[in-house]
Amino acid sequence: MNSKSLFSPQPPAARTEPERPRAAVPLLAAALLLALFWAPVAAAGDAPAWMHALVTAPLPAHDEKTDAVMLYSEESVTVQSTDRIRSVVRRAFKILRPSGRDYGDVMITYDSQTKISSLHAWCIPAQGKDYEVKEKDGAEISLPGVPGSELILDVRAKVLRIPAAEPGSIVGYEFEQDDRPFFLQAIWYFQLSVPVREARYSLQLPPGWVYRATWLNAPEVPATPGPNNQWSWVVSDVKPLKREEDMPPRRGIESQMIVNFFPPLGADPAAKLTDWSAIGNWYNSLTRGRGEPSFDLKQKVTELTAGQSALVPKMQALARYVQREVRYVAIELGIGGWQPHPAAEVFAHRYGDCKDKVTLMRSMLNEIGVESYYLVINTERGSVTPAMPGHIGGFDHVIIAIHLPDTLSDPSLAAEYKHPGLGRLLIFDPTDDLMPFGQLNGALQGSYALLVTPAGGELIETPRLPPSSSGLERVAHLQLDPLGTLTGQVHELRLGDFAASQRNSFRSATQSSDRIKPVETLLSHSLAAFRITKASITNLDATERPIEFDYSFVAENYAKKAGNLLLVRPRVVGSKSRGLLETKEPRQQPVVFEGPERDTDTFEITIPPGYVVDDLPPPVNLDYSFASYHSKVEATGNTLRYSRTYEVKELTVPLARVEELKRFYRAIANDERNNAVLKPGP
Repeated sequence: MNSKSLFSPQPPAARTEPERPRAAVPLLAAALLLALFWAPVAAAGDAPAWMHALVTAPLPAHDEKTDAVMLYSEESVTVQSTDRIRSVVRRAFKILRPSGRDYGDVMITYDSQTKISSLHAWCIPAQGKDYEVKEKDGAEISLPGVPGSELILDVRAKVLRIPAAEPGSIVGYEFEQDDRPFFLQAIWYFQLSVPVREARYSLQLPPGWVYRATWLNAPEVPATPGPNNQWSWVVSDVKPLKREEDMPPRRGIESQMIVNFFPPLGADPAAKLTDWSAIGNWYNSLTRGRGEPSFDLKQKVTELTAGQSALVPKMQALARYVQREVRYVAIELGIGGWQPHPAAEVFAHRYGDCKDKVTLMRSMLNEIGVESYYLVINTERGSVTPAMPGHIGGFDHVIIAIHLPDTLSDPSLAAEYKHPGLGRLLIFDPTDDLMPFGQLNGALQGSYALLVTPAGGELIETPRLPPSSSGLERVAHLQLDPLGTLTGQVHELRLGDFAASQRNSFRSATQSSDRIKPVETLLSHSLAAFRITKASITNLDATERPIEFDYSFVAENYAKKAGNLLLVRPRVVGSKSRGLLETKEPRQQPVVFEGPERDTDTFEITIPPGYVVDDLPPPVNLDYSFASYHSKVEATGNTLRYSRTYEVKELTVPLARVEELKRFYRAIANDERNNAVLKPGP
């Protein structure tokens, strides 16, 4: 599922490295972005002294695959008042490999709350004169709406391309910006995907102000005091945070310092969003009165729930309406990045973003006597951790927490959170039109979210559903002939995240033939040659039911001859093994699963006349706290029966246990390759 936007970006900043813009909004693909601005005219101009001082600076430790290193970074933040912050940012990189040329591309995002007052960039080439690029040599662009996300944003970007960004060159830039913050907090990210030689951060506060700094994923560095309430921090030789497959989101694991600023007593209390409770109260102030229903909205609730006496069918009807009949469209200008539109407007226009959908659903639920709450979350599990201080910019999505009566019992309401004070809360995402009411997408399970109630905000962990809530059940009845050709029928049932993912992939299907592509892909990964003879799909649009596939195929030369023996692989299709950890470099981060999962396979193969079973692969029984795998092969009469169960029970495998996960996947790979041996019978 695509991530849905909730908030406007945090105070915009420059792109510190090409692959990760600092602004938390969908950005242009690199090719499109580069097409939007012209190459600057190469102009002679001495680079500033702070860059020339880096020419002879030693490089931080790095390996031969490192594209570039950051030689220097400096962020100077001056808090002028509760509604104005000025920042001056300097950064310089040395390019080491041709693939590091992207560090010569600079992009700074900003919005209606931010003004970029100056921008300069330079290059000190390995040989020859310096180059200078001024703000007028670049371009200013609007970030367009992204399909499935924002339609209208007030976010713009200034972009520059630094010439001669070649291996051996030092590229750098400097800009100044003024922010009008909604809350007094800043985050210093000083760990990149490349090594950092030195990074500095300074904070200038008005007289009487104080600060509180929280260090995450890094040892605390004491502040050095300066004159007139100034404070500074320096870190050196910061190791890179390299990308790894299935790693936690960067926001939750990268080294950072979060700084809150506190004006003197008696200042604007809205500026003091320092904990989750205060942030919840602030969000309450933005949403107050937004759920007031119109007459037409009330009539629609009556219409949708007509004929239903039980509570669950009523809630299901309202959920289906908000999921399917209200289009996802985000219009986020200024405070609109945080504040939802009134429920009556969302209903009248039949569109809105995630927080608008939640507001409409809360209003509808209230009409049938059901209380509910906003639940602010991040679509990437692990982006927000309990160690973080109150920080609303860490979220990008809003879902709903629905209060359930103590006497209500329904097995379909699986995503339940038991609150010590509020009681039973059903966690549901009205934006996700592919997940049935009562269920929750795996990416949102086990994630920390801000529960907003009349008493304020509270950080809670969303429920984790059992493995049986999502997965695949496959049963095949197959026949093998003496020549080794395998034929037969397969029935597959997909539920939970597996069904939602499959339905999402079919959104772009324009022809009925496109709907058997998942079957073709599955078979192509397991069979050297095959031909599909029949295929059908059931319950594609019935999101409250599992998707069912039925298909038949012919695979010639499936069994291999070895003298007078036939070698048959009992695991016919589907793979659970992964080469995730088969890398030369040791793993640096935990492994994150998409969600809980339980898959079963049963393959019954009728062996050809004249053959009997000579040897069977051994059973496999692997049981770890994070996952389990059990398989066995049995021979009954003229039938070879292979069965297995694969379960993901925990959502994260800590770094200390990745070697166990590697052994787990290797054992599965061996099991999937094993053959049964058939010999001529009496």
